Amino acid sequence: MRVVLVACKIRPTEILHLAIPRYGVCSWQQVVRCTRFFIVTNMKKVNIALVMGGYSGEHDISIGSGKQVYASLDKEKYNVYQIVVERAGWYWLDGEAHRPVNRGDFTIEDGGKHISFDLAFVIIHGNPGENGVLQGYFDMLGIPYTTCGFYTSALTFNKGYCNPVVRSFGVVSVAQSRILFEGQPVDAEAVVAELGLPLFVKPASGGSSVATTKVKSLEALRPAVEEALQEDSAVMIEQFIEGREFDCGVLRTEQGLQVFPITEIIPTGGHEFFDYAAKYEGFSNEITPAEVDERISSRIQQVSAQLYDLLNCKGLVRFDYIYQVQRDELFFLEVNTIPGQSAESIVPKQARAVGISPAQLYDMIIESSLPR
Repeated sequence: MRVVLVACKIRPTEILHLAIPRYGVCSWQQVVRCTRFFIVTNMKKVNIALVMGGYSGEHDISIGSGKQVYASLDKEKYNVYQIVVERAGWYWLDGEAHRPVNRGDFTIEDGGKHISFDLAFVIIHGNPGENGVLQGYFDMLGIPYTTCGFYTSALTFNKGYCNPVVRSFGVVSVAQSRILFEGQPVDAEAVVAELGLPLFVKPASGGSSVATTKVKSLEALRPAVEEALQEDSAVMIEQFIEGREFDCGVLRTEQGLQVFPITEIIPTGGHEFFDYAAKYEGFSNEITPAEVDERISSRIQQVSAQLYDLLNCKGLVRFDYIYQVQRDELFFLEVNTIPGQSAESIVPKQARAVGISPAQLYDMIIESSLPR
């Protein structure tokens, strides 16, 4: 961005006529009146690296989210490059061709031009986009990004570590749980005696309910742990809380904190919880805004705003809860620092409920992430 200070006593329209030929103001023009100056800014198109893919079982979900974001971004404002991160290599999608990414400085070559990026729009669900790994990489390179920082991403991605921290804030209840690391023995009897049945077994670091099992018997506990260990080296075994599931998206913008309407998740088709199939194969009803007493809705939004600040979140974040109706108690489930962005994903629906289109939502994310 080029900034020109022009001392003058004339109207903004007149300064534009002077500035356009002299300073090459084009594309977006802004003239801001100061005490003795007009500030004329020349905004070039921003180079956006739309980073998708990843190393986890959520790879394909991330690709779907990335394509939705790419289709929605205003190409008049942004030069958008789709960067795919996979274990076999990193590349950018040039039509059907796969072009290499220089991982030393995160640049590409496009038609003989050396392209560096003004912002990384990270849409990788899971490793390495949601656990702080990419955030640390971009921090070292000095490239801004759209998500929470390294520390918050690493903490919130591991449920076994995040839950005790959230419990310590004292703003919401958290179910009892136990974390188990790869190679440690499973004392099924002790676990069931502590947490009861049914209970949930899930990868400590993971999302989209991949390898998550609702365990109803002592005999089913060890197989569920083994399945979760296929996804992660640590497993969280969690007390079952019966209730209604609600989600709430939050985004800090230049205008302040945007807390979206809450969504209620109701599994269908025989699914007992919001598992992978319920999320991605249509076996759930997602009601936005949730049909719930305004007192509960406001409480969930208030807690979400508090947790966003207490955890030092940045970018678009979604908080998930279970509301225990009989006890009138709200339980924290998890925080998702890179929520899904498909056309049917929860947070885009919440945004649309308050009149914010996907394109507007992504503009808000980008504008809040670029250095001021």
